[in-house]
Amino acid sequence: MTQEEFEHIIPTLRELMFSVGRSFFGNDDDAEDVAQEGLVALLKFIDRMEPGARHDALAIRVAKHCCLDIMRKRKTDLFVSGKINEETTPPGRDMGASPHEDLEARELHEAVNKAVQHLKPGERRLFEMRQIEGLELDDIAEQTNIAKTSIKSIVSAARKKVFAEIKERLRT
Repeated sequence: MTQEEFEHIIPTLRELMFSVGRSFFGNDDDAEDVAQEGLVALLKFIDRMEPGARHDALAIRVAKHCCLDIMRKRKTDLFVSGKINEETTPPGRDMGASPHEDLEARELHEAVNKAVQHLKPGERRLFEMRQIEGLELDDIAEQTNIAKTSIKSIVSAARKKVFAEIKERLRT
């Protein structure tokens, strides 16, 4: 695909990526970041894109990866000395939320992070690769040399543990 052909489809791809970002983060500022980063990422692969083909699925996948990259960057800012950083807004929360809604979102976000930290190291690694990084089973199997069926069962068990711990934390 040429640069000129790519520029012709940018508005459509940008809108798709923006939509993915908005549904993931719940606000337009982060959605704009997703759209911009996504288009830059797609531009790197312009020579591999077929002219005339629909690139919607590719744009959505790239946008999802951008969302996860942004979340990973923020993840390091979530805890400062074991406490949630006050400047960090959990995903899906609007800065205009009521104090009660904000507190509930922070508690849920903290419960999820703590639940994941309580997993065994091997479980946590596979859980994060699948759920947080969004890697496909084939990619995880290739990186870890673990059978896909084993990965599925380990991630499923880890997910159940995380949900059970979150329920318990939020019940008290």
